Amino acid sequence: MRFVSRIAAVAAALPEHSYAQSDITEMLAPMLTDDPAKQILIRRLHQGTRVATRHLVMPIDDYREPQTFTQTNGRFIEAATDLAERATRAALDAAGVEPREVDLVMFTSVTGISAPSVDALLVPRLGLRPDVKRVPMFGLGCVGGAAGIARMHDYLRGHPDGVAVLVSVELCSLTVQRDDDSMANIVASGLFGDGAATVVGIGARRAARTGTSGLEVVDTRSALYPDSEHVLGFNPGSTGFRIVLSPGVTDVVNEHFGRDAREFLGVHGLTPADIATWVAHPGGPRVLEAFAHALDLPEGALDRSWRSMASVGNLSSSAVLHVLADTLDQVSHRQGDAALLWALGPGVSAELVLLRWQEEAEAA
Repeated sequence: MRFVSRIAAVAAALPEHSYAQSDITEMLAPMLTDDPAKQILIRRLHQGTRVATRHLVMPIDDYREPQTFTQTNGRFIEAATDLAERATRAALDAAGVEPREVDLVMFTSVTGISAPSVDALLVPRLGLRPDVKRVPMFGLGCVGGAAGIARMHDYLRGHPDGVAVLVSVELCSLTVQRDDDSMANIVASGLFGDGAATVVGIGARRAARTGTSGLEVVDTRSALYPDSEHVLGFNPGSTGFRIVLSPGVTDVVNEHFGRDAREFLGVHGLTPADIATWVAHPGGPRVLEAFAHALDLPEGALDRSWRSMASVGNLSSSAVLHVLADTLDQVSHRQGDAALLWALGPGVSAELVLLRWQEEAEAA
């Protein structure tokens, strides 16, 4: 038996409040600056993100009132736990897994902090075992969804009878800085949305025993690019998380990503032409265009990522998991078809996950 893990289910969850991009822009523009020229720039840049709608954790009018970091982080803990519960219950139900069967819970977020962490708060809510292993991960940012699948795979390779759950929640709207007309804050305020997702993974022996089919995780690759720590991230301060967002992200993609992805595929005797399905983190228009150029992808290869970005925005670590959920729901495939999932995050770091469609689980 190969030491692979299997993705048994993916479920996405979004806050109930959904607004057109234009309505969000009109709320935010005077909040970021009272300079009419800067407000015109905000409207133009927000329109250029190609985001049509976003979900927000609070009603839109609530953002007009100033809030302290204590208030926004308190809202994060409450809302993140609720969204995480929704996504995880849905994923476990879809996978046919009982909460007490879960052996490992990984939680990733970069838009709020708590101790006990959200994964701990989920244990009594979901009825997880008190001896469940927990791994909260903070600081991975947009790469967290892909990295979480990769680290879940690492665990399941050593626990082939096990069940692991990855939970991602990002409430990016709570990090927007008032009275900050920096280019980073303007672009981020028009691109990022709120959402959550949960992935249920199972080990090879359990997949064979239960006959679970679906996407198997074949291999993963991590990369941390030198001298790029200033390109992407957050600077925590008295008003919360102030975003670091540089146009240099696309430079990193252009310089490194295509080479690394091709080398990773080459280890398995594959080239980009052998990949049937692409699951790319929708980091923004320029980033998606850079991905397509770096891999010389055909027209339409990243359509699901573009559609996800248009409908909900960039959800940081949850974004690529929403694209993965859409892929599982929408993509026709053949036995053995290969897929590549990836994301970038602060560092700048990259995580790539090679997947393969398997309609039949291997015999034990």
